[in-house]
Amino acid sequence: MIAVLGECVADAFATRPSASPDGGGLGLRVLPGGGPANTAVALARLGTPARFLGRVSRDVFGGLFRGHLTSSGVDLSGCVEAAEPSTLAVAALDADGRAGYTFYAEGAADWQWSRDELAPARLGAAACLHTGSLALVRAPGRAAIEEFARAASAHATISVDPNVRPSLAAKDDYQVARWCAWADILRLSDDDLDVLLPGVPPEHACDTWHEAGARLVVVTRGAAGALVSLDGERATVPAPEVEVVDTVGAGDSFTAGLLHRLHAGGLLGGRLDGLDLGTAVEAATFAARVAALTCTVLGADPPWAAQLATGSDDPG
Repeated sequence: MIAVLGECVADAFATRPSASPDGGGLGLRVLPGGGPANTAVALARLGTPARFLGRVSRDVFGGLFRGHLTSSGVDLSGCVEAAEPSTLAVAALDADGRAGYTFYAEGAADWQWSRDELAPARLGAAACLHTGSLALVRAPGRAAIEEFARAASAHATISVDPNVRPSLAAKDDYQVARWCAWADILRLSDDDLDVLLPGVPPEHACDTWHEAGARLVVVTRGAAGALVSLDGERATVPAPEVEVVDTVGAGDSFTAGLLHRLHAGGLLGGRLDGLDLGTAVEAATFAARVAALTCTVLGADPPWAAQLATGSDDPG
């Protein structure tokens, strides 16, 4: 099993009523999202047992999250039912389908983790813990999450995705080098890299994080594919060509595809001792296919295993 710790976010896409383009106001189509929740959904749909560790609100969006996660096969036994509201993000898409977000997140359930809520038993028998995104940088819960992940590293592989959001957290909140002291896998985008280490070539950034402790670093570059770096040995993988609807959830799906393949190969549960560059590249190549299919539909709606087998773009 892979456990995923982090937030759910209600992704609201604005639509203007066609009958009255000037005075009819905006409509909002709300879809379940949030980087960690997206990763858990993608893992479960690919066939890897996934447990989501989240503080899920009792509000209407919380009901949306529970239905989406459960219908995708995610185990919610590690979740906390929270009185605080859900996080809302209003998304605006550019011409390339890339989303910019306005967040409504103050006092949201996702950031209120306590040490008592994150007792070691919540992890269960997971071979891997994936975390990161806003839950790892937002107070007051971030300290409890970091402590939990550090403790879990004694017996589980740890994966981190910073998923940088400058509008909600300061650059200094993303203590990636410190996280690498207990993380084995770091997956981040080129946009993340531009914020964290502006002007630094990806290869040099990878070496920085290897020196801090992470064995496998993957930098995803959208249509340009991904850079895979294992202990400083590197290769690139291409991105499949698809008709992009939007890129929401693509990075989360990539992470899920990567972890799914490593799990299937029996490589999770320790410090990646059996991993070689060729195997890492194969896993990243599969992950790029998962991400590409996610880009062919609206919102974070990752593919099911059957779609990867048939090559279908139909989300089913």
